[in-house]
Amino acid sequence: MNAPTYVVDQFADTPEAATKVGKLVRDGIKTATSSLVWGLEHIGEPLPKVGNIELIVDGNGEPLCIIELIEVEIKPFNAVDEQFAFEYGEGDRTLDFWLRDNWDFLSRWCIEIGREPNETMPVVFQRFRVRYPQK
Repeated sequence: MNAPTYVVDQFADTPEAATKVGKLVRDGIKTATSSLVWGLEHIGEPLPKVGNIELIVDGNGEPLCIIELIEVEIKPFNAVDEQFAFEYGEGDRTLDFWLRDNWDFLSRWCIEIGREPNETMPVVFQRFRVRYPQK
């Protein structure tokens, strides 16, 4: 059996957003996230795996919570469904919001690494549970 990976991480790409989204995670509203496979490969970050433990910090690097990845799937961008969009926990929690928000974010990342964004770009879809603090 492979041992889990332990990492310190934050959500979003600005300190303000990291704090806002991190609190959604801590409060159990956000229980899913996604990332661009090409982007992770570009920066040499291993793909997440079930069982990984992450200490989530706010935009100032202060701890907010500890999560455990419980599901990891690589699928095309356009394979996301309404349930995942709801669990993503941001905006109005609709599929339409998820598609707009993530298309903007992932497209910028693609351009930064010299890739062409498209509807079938590989995305790693992750679900997690908060391990600490417990409700």
